[in-house]
Amino acid sequence: MYSSDRFNFSPDANDGLGATEAELRFLRSVLSQLPSGVTVQDEQGRFLLVNDTAAVQLGAAANSVDGVSAPHLDIRRTSCREILGRGRTVIAEEKVTGERGAQTLLTAHRPVRIGDRQVLISSSADISEQKEFEDQLFRAAYYDELTGLPMRRVVEHRADTLVRRGRVEGRFALAFLDLDNFKYINDYYGHATGDALLIELAKRISRDLRESDLLSRISGDEFLLLLHPIERAEEVAEFLHALLDRLNAPFFIDGAEVFASASVGVSLFPEHGASYDVLRQNADLAMYRVKNSGKGTLAFFSSAMEHEALARMKVEQSLRLAILEKRFCCAFQAKVDIRTEEIKGIEALVRLRDNEGVIQAPGAFINLAVELGLIDELAHLVLDEIVKSIDLINDTFGQDATISINVAAKQASNPDFMQPFARALEATGFPKRFMVEVTEDAFVTRSHFQDEIVPLLREIGVGISIDDFGIGYSSLSALADITADEIKIDRSFITDIHKRPRSQGILRAIESLSEALGMTVIAEGIESFEELAYLQAATKIRYAQGYYFSRPIFLEELKPAVPLASEARMSLASRAVQENRQAYARSSRYRR
Repeated sequence: MYSSDRFNFSPDANDGLGATEAELRFLRSVLSQLPSGVTVQDEQGRFLLVNDTAAVQLGAAANSVDGVSAPHLDIRRTSCREILGRGRTVIAEEKVTGERGAQTLLTAHRPVRIGDRQVLISSSADISEQKEFEDQLFRAAYYDELTGLPMRRVVEHRADTLVRRGRVEGRFALAFLDLDNFKYINDYYGHATGDALLIELAKRISRDLRESDLLSRISGDEFLLLLHPIERAEEVAEFLHALLDRLNAPFFIDGAEVFASASVGVSLFPEHGASYDVLRQNADLAMYRVKNSGKGTLAFFSSAMEHEALARMKVEQSLRLAILEKRFCCAFQAKVDIRTEEIKGIEALVRLRDNEGVIQAPGAFINLAVELGLIDELAHLVLDEIVKSIDLINDTFGQDATISINVAAKQASNPDFMQPFARALEATGFPKRFMVEVTEDAFVTRSHFQDEIVPLLREIGVGISIDDFGIGYSSLSALADITADEIKIDRSFITDIHKRPRSQGILRAIESLSEALGMTVIAEGIESFEELAYLQAATKIRYAQGYYFSRPIFLEELKPAVPLASEARMSLASRAVQENRQAYARSSRYRR
């Protein structure tokens, strides 16, 4: 349908068209079949012609469009007068509501003169699908699908703009928020709950933000908060402390009460950097300071943190180089029967020789190796060292001594590491000699270890030991669900045990439950005769480790000059233990 009542196509010679009635009918048919919406308006903006497609687009019958008042039609009428006044073609996007709902039209408006009349011919194409697709691409590129928050590039662009206009826009703060222990939340409650937590967390953070502030999710559990404008650092600290208090309130997700906290690092413009990259890096450094000092609070960047970061970078570089140069080695500490002083087994402890040949304890590099994803290589290096030295290990400690290897909880829960590692243990030909030591959090969080890895280790005969029991997520009831052969009580319970009645009660409870569950108990960190005497007199504990018996021993210190007879092997190991005990006793007297 189209209207020609106001725009006369009659063959009257005065109209200047000279069209026949047949030609007019032909023109009407052509216009009605066009896929584009075509309209003709006069100088007052009135619609002279509307073809069928335009009628659908504009949401009115073709012969009554001028009787309809709608925002997009009123805009068309106003635009018509303006475009005819300028006399130039205009191409623009229009938002209209027609028979098909909300649409986006790409319309070309062309002013023309026909005879003695100035009219505007408009041709519109529906580009709604293309615009929707563009919007999807835009949101995918710039907005987080889970939380709906802007992503990294948005906050980066905003910060760069503020930096460029620093004198005009003034100061701003960039806060880096990292959710604490999010991996454990995912492991325990499941990823669906973890995702729901992130959504609720984003809502809670956004609640008191101003329109000029910007919250962005930049990765899994990491958020960037840009606060602008600001006057003083104190107001930023006050706002963020209130925010952290809100985050400490429980989240109720699918019937579960989930507790969460965040560590926050803050940098200020212009004090802490003159670019987004520097400000972001410095906020990151401040956040890691919080992570390393207790979590759940905030810290502002300081120059001291930069020096720490440089020192850390040097350690990281030396660690990677040490792996390439194979400068890691093994020391072995005995597990001793405190009733007979015989050696039950040994624990392989990884050590690093620095560039000057000085041995570095694991505290200097293990946590960093875990963080950098290098710990897997270290575990395989330790196993290779044991396999190469197995004859010497047998000569020194005996062929029945178990060999314990430490595996980080992060490794233990990762099938991509544990499955190849289990195959490597089996390939040694003596897998039943090995004991894998993992900390208790590998058991009590919902991970792959208990359900998938433990049966795999059991199948090949590898034993399982719970290391450092008592300092992580332990509870005595949790032991009932743990499948392990050995439990090692952390030295924090053993130190001065003879003077600490409360620790004695806890020790007795752990000992009784472990005995009922068939787990061997090992006391870690024995350093004095008094500690040993208490364990011998007041407990049934049979095995222990510690400097009182032996410091970690390097194999080259024990290499015999000639092959040992089998009956002499245990005496060599026992002699080494005795020598270490005497040396430690002497050094202890000097320290006292």
